[in-house]
Amino acid sequence: MKGRVEAENTDDDALCTLLAVGLRVQGSDALWRVSGNTRLHRLLLREAGGTWNKLEQCWHFCGDDPTAKLAAALQAAPASHNGGGPDGGRPHYWGHRERVRERVLKAGLEALADYELLELLLFYSIERIDTKPLAKRLLDRFGTLGDVFAAEPAQLREFEVDRRTLVHFQAVREAGRRLVERKVKNMPVLTNWQQLLDYCHAALAHEKTEQFRILFLDRKNVLIADEVQQRGTIDHTPVYPREVVKRALALNAAALILVHNHPSGDPKPSRDDIEMTREIKAAAEALGIAIHDHLVIGRKGHASFRSLGLLS
Repeated sequence: MKGRVEAENTDDDALCTLLAVGLRVQGSDALWRVSGNTRLHRLLLREAGGTWNKLEQCWHFCGDDPTAKLAAALQAAPASHNGGGPDGGRPHYWGHRERVRERVLKAGLEALADYELLELLLFYSIERIDTKPLAKRLLDRFGTLGDVFAAEPAQLREFEVDRRTLVHFQAVREAGRRLVERKVKNMPVLTNWQQLLDYCHAALAHEKTEQFRILFLDRKNVLIADEVQQRGTIDHTPVYPREVVKRALALNAAALILVHNHPSGDPKPSRDDIEMTREIKAAAEALGIAIHDHLVIGRKGHASFRSLGLLS
């Protein structure tokens, strides 16, 4: 039968051996794909003739069904190679996930170190293997949880992070942004300034390229909308005052708060930032639209044009 199907006509014991370690074999004609928890067994898969496909995030084998060969290699591999341990071949982390969950249920998440929290999140996108080493490597590479979740897919694939985990990271980040957003929606933002700063930081601090966002406010300074007006490069975002004012009029906004990020981490406004803000302020105020502030967000903090006296 043509098309992608589960591996058939293979020894049941061999198939069970692969399934037990989280590997799945699928075949189409003479091309076989091995997916699942391949990270732990990547050396074995490579030695067995597999080729890693970054696009599909799986191992390719040409020719005959590799199930029996891989099962034999797994059974012959030393414990250190395939994750087994002295307790009946069980890996050293056997039962670790359940112990972590019990710890969280009893004591909460607050006491977890960053790597432990990331390890816990990885439980739900990577099955069966020990995720602690990966969590530590990701934090060593990117620095913070926010930077891990905001990392580019190409950067994460250097750690063999698959599409399932990529989606998981994006969902976690978006969930965090929406939780913070709820604190500023439908509330006068000028009297909830710290919540606004928290929201802007969650939305922009870890972005790898510049974004220019606009917070549109009504006459009571309640947030009407938060929109990304432009996306740019690592150090520049083109902004057009006429488009800003046009959108404000369409939303019937009475005031604006401009927000953009500096991927470098330093929130100090640049000359271009100052000039662009003056142009937008002139265009908006000519139509009776106030500019309350322009916030520059960086990983090292934020800068406020109003506090710096740059909106006069």
